[in-house]
Amino acid sequence: MKAIIKTGGKQYLVEEGSVIFVEKLNAEEGKNVVFNEVLMLDGNVDKESLKGSKVTGKVVKHGKGKKIRIFKYVNKKKSTRKAQGHRQPYTKVEITKIG
Repeated sequence: MKAIIKTGGKQYLVEEGSVIFVEKLNAEEGKNVVFNEVLMLDGNVDKESLKGSKVTGKVVKHGKGKKIRIFKYVNKKKSTRKAQGHRQPYTKVEITKIG
């Protein structure tokens, strides 16, 4: 069974047993998390039939993604060269139940 869920402003195609990386969630490792915003369930997008459906997952771990380098530069100005970095936090979730 496949489903499309929405969390953190993004949409994910999931099925039971799959592992996804989502925006950081406020849940402890090992706890269950429920995604109530289901957009599609087995090809069915009818809003009436999707009411009450949810996807359950287990939080595996929290972490940070790869470092993204940001370099700002203004032409002909030697004093305005600036390097910066960013690591986006994520939560690794294993999908356990779709229903």
